Amino acid sequence: MSNFINPNLPSGELEGGWHTTVKNLTSLTDEKKSKFEIIIVGCGLSGSSAAATLAEEGFKIKLLTYHDSPRRAHSVSAQGGINAARSLSEEKNKIVIDQLFKDTILGGDFRAREASCQRLSELSSSIIDQCVSQGVPFAREYDGTLATRRFGGAVVSRTFYARGQTGQQLLYGAYQALSRQVNCGNIELITKRDVLDLVIVNDVARGVIARNLINGNLETYKAHCVVLATGGYSNVYFLSTNSLKSNATAIWRAHKRGANFANPSFTQIHPTCIPPGGSYQSKLTLMSESLRNDGRIWLPKKINSKDNPENIPENERDYFLERQYPKYGNLVPRDVASRRAKEICEKGFGIGFGGKGVYLDLQDSIKKYGIEVINAKYGNLLEMYERIVGEDPTKVPMKIYPAPHYTMGGLWVDYNLMSNIGGLFVLGEANYSVHGANRLGANALLQCLCDGYFISPKTITSWLANNEEIDNRKIDEACKEALHSVEKKIKVLLKIKGDKPVDYFHRTLGEIMISKCGISRNKNDLIIALDEVERLSNDFKSNLKIPEINSGLNVELEKALRLEDFIELSQLMIKDAIEREESCGAHFREEYQTQEGEAMRNDDLFSHIAVWKFNSYNKTHSRYSEDLTFNKVSLNTRNYK
Repeated sequence: MSNFINPNLPSGELEGGWHTTVKNLTSLTDEKKSKFEIIIVGCGLSGSSAAATLAEEGFKIKLLTYHDSPRRAHSVSAQGGINAARSLSEEKNKIVIDQLFKDTILGGDFRAREASCQRLSELSSSIIDQCVSQGVPFAREYDGTLATRRFGGAVVSRTFYARGQTGQQLLYGAYQALSRQVNCGNIELITKRDVLDLVIVNDVARGVIARNLINGNLETYKAHCVVLATGGYSNVYFLSTNSLKSNATAIWRAHKRGANFANPSFTQIHPTCIPPGGSYQSKLTLMSESLRNDGRIWLPKKINSKDNPENIPENERDYFLERQYPKYGNLVPRDVASRRAKEICEKGFGIGFGGKGVYLDLQDSIKKYGIEVINAKYGNLLEMYERIVGEDPTKVPMKIYPAPHYTMGGLWVDYNLMSNIGGLFVLGEANYSVHGANRLGANALLQCLCDGYFISPKTITSWLANNEEIDNRKIDEACKEALHSVEKKIKVLLKIKGDKPVDYFHRTLGEIMISKCGISRNKNDLIIALDEVERLSNDFKSNLKIPEINSGLNVELEKALRLEDFIELSQLMIKDAIEREESCGAHFREEYQTQEGEAMRNDDLFSHIAVWKFNSYNKTHSRYSEDLTFNKVSLNTRNYK
């Protein structure tokens, strides 16, 4: 494997590297900024914050989303909180920044760049200031100071929160700023548009092709550069905590146009989700990780126990995380908690439908702090759980189980958040940058806002300042080619006259992926999965049924277009998991584990980011790598015991 990847990392000291980089970036006058148009795809936290900031600085923005309003973006579902390294004294400020940096690197099992994680930690406190200034109602202590709580993978309390609605409140803050710029005429908000292709001219992103979801028309949008902020791809598993419309189409089409994809097999299974209640469920619901602060996770010591949890005495309960990890207890990182829950349930100790569930019990905290305190912290989460399950979690232990939730993999970007395609910037969960092989709890919202408010506006400005020339004739030609490509793709799908609906194929794909490329993997299962997905793909191409609809609104076509991309992406995920012959973070290969069942990394061969290039001439993939070096922290084995 040759290393042709240039991450454009800052030289010199790691600390303050971003500050030095900003000094060297090229700026533009306000007059010149108004002459540039930028397309932003996606209106979640990273997309909305980037759009608002760039518009405030004078750029003309086209913001495309398949939602009817940015307030419906999936960021609204984030519950628990946002990490930040804050201290009242300058002396302690460096200490807390270093602690967040180290926890992020360690949580990601040493598979992320040090420079990017350092920048994330240094900017984190400013993000809180920004959000407080916008009116985000963070929880506060009695004296008025901002309240914090612990999250998984940390022994310190540094997660700022707004009950169990942190993502919603942060998104509303960004939406306010966005709406102001829409009213000022600096942002054109284009809703109900599904982006289906990227327009490339001379290896530079110059536009997108979108489908109007109301009338079915294909539309062309041109700009000086393109920003993708479209979220992750957990819906490849069908059952996930993502919204039903969350998809990988924009980043996958960009990948097939030449954008490299990094570590696609790095997917996070969240340990605290409401388990499925039956075989026909189509969506899973997240229960915030913050509940692990006050909830104890346990299972009966008796196999296949049918006893009501409140009737099981203490000496017959196994608080397995506290037993296995006495230092971190129930707040071990997500990959560890999920894997341990799966293992013990597979031994027959699980509860609920199919024996896939564990208890999360709040009783001890209720007795210690009182029901009022617990309701103040988690009231909306407890209400949501009761509405879905029909049980009061303050009286009966909650039933939870791991579920696909987040994807660390994504389009490869350099330090400036630009992909290997010039002018294509990728923000938030859509990129691979700071989370390594396992995202630290409460770092997702932090990354989105750092990318949107503070990083991309500066790096995009600098890139545009050095790439002002634009050839409209070539852009028009490229738009026609991309438009024709999408038209052809849609016609091929509509010509299939099978008898199986989209959901049949999607559910089948999800079952293959979660069983063979989910919480744990092994080579034999992965090879079988590759064959099963290939057969499913062939079945999809010959037996898909899309109802004939006279109007432009065609939900089944929307789903089919997205699923076709999921099928192709799943094949790359499996190939990536096969190639990475080690266990690291959420990528747990059963062949590579310690005697205690912990992940066994291979730093000699795999201390790098796997970077996949799509070869359009023969529709294959080539694997390259970006080597990772660690100077501030030493490579060591994660130990949460």
